Amino acid sequence: MAIQINTSFAFETEQLTDALLQFEAAALPEQRIVSAKTGLGEAEHVARVAAQDDIGERIWIRSKGHFEVSYEAVVEPQRITSDMTSLSALDPHDLPGEAVQYLLDSRYCHADRFQNFVSSEFGGTSGGERIAAISAWLDQHFTYSPGASNPSTTAIDSMIAREGICRDYSHVLITLARASTIPARYVACYAPGVSPPDFHAVAEVFLADPGRADGGAWQIVDATGMADPSKTAKIGVGRDAADVSFLTTFGPNRFLNSSVTVSDSDAN
Repeated sequence: MAIQINTSFAFETEQLTDALLQFEAAALPEQRIVSAKTGLGEAEHVARVAAQDDIGERIWIRSKGHFEVSYEAVVEPQRITSDMTSLSALDPHDLPGEAVQYLLDSRYCHADRFQNFVSSEFGGTSGGERIAAISAWLDQHFTYSPGASNPSTTAIDSMIAREGICRDYSHVLITLARASTIPARYVACYAPGVSPPDFHAVAEVFLADPGRADGGAWQIVDATGMADPSKTAKIGVGRDAADVSFLTTFGPNRFLNSSVTVSDSDAN
């Protein structure tokens, strides 16, 4: 089943400013881009560069004044999903290089602070069973509350407040997974069923690959429960939200508006 994506946002700067954009669904073996059209405002400079882990692309723009972005796409997710609880964890020394960085602390996810917590709260579980237990704990103890957090909110802040949005849920799950010695990364994505409609965030955890005798694979986990992994289109991945913001400006800016709609499509 394909999904239809329609996105737009606008911002303005008072002086010539560099900005890094990441909002297009990534072309990956697990998701087919059926069609896509990107519209960008007038800019002095535009350049595409590979995004983190070579998943998707970022767009550099250098502009001044009002700048608008539009994006329309039909994407067909084709990933194979697995029963999370049946997947085991890999020992750290068996992890591939790509996964190692996702065991370490990052700007919003301070996993070292939560090692005692995960041992006491989720003791007796491991691997995918541990991830399922963390997701269930979040569902029980957190409240989805738009406006409860801001761009500076860390997983520690969210654990204290026990509320937030998809970004915060993902940060907490990532933090608790890393504290459990399970690599976890942040995924910016599009998915139908997200309420309110917006850029969405989920987590991916690196667990044993059910299709191989050894090695591992990334598995999508949405701690909010809103996104179906089989209908989720990845934009990009990173250590946390700082790596995959749809807009990062290297100078003062004023964000004006954004609109995101994602729905099921009949496209083939």
